[in-house]
Amino acid sequence: MRMSTIQQLSVFLENREGRLDEVLDALGSNGVNIVALSLADTTEYGMLRMIVSDPERGREELKKIGIMAMLTPVIALRVPHDTGSLSKAMHQLVQGGINVEYMYAFANGEDASAVLKTNEPQRAAHILNESGFGVWEADEAYRANR
Repeated sequence: MRMSTIQQLSVFLENREGRLDEVLDALGSNGVNIVALSLADTTEYGMLRMIVSDPERGREELKKIGIMAMLTPVIALRVPHDTGSLSKAMHQLVQGGINVEYMYAFANGEDASAVLKTNEPQRAAHILNESGFGVWEADEAYRANR
């Protein structure tokens, strides 16, 4: 059975100078490639969410330098990079009763991708697949553009 979810590496960061650099250095110097990321902040902390080439290794490397990270199941949606494509995909989820907690997206050439966090990732992936939208499998998502 193919997995329709992928693992996102999520990191709570203190909002202080150099903290993001520490995370990026720990990953990069240990061969963990970042495929996509989102960083949101408040005055006290930030939430760094990443799709990386090896989520388990990324979490372990961060743990070694005292940074706690967790793995979160998410969906990596692929849609044509055409006006309205993402709207059509989101409409399918709304019709299926799926709530999207957060999302970050990027476009590359003819395709666009969006990482989605929902409360029912497997069901959301099924709805999207049945509606004609692609969902990245882990082996594809962790090596995008390589």
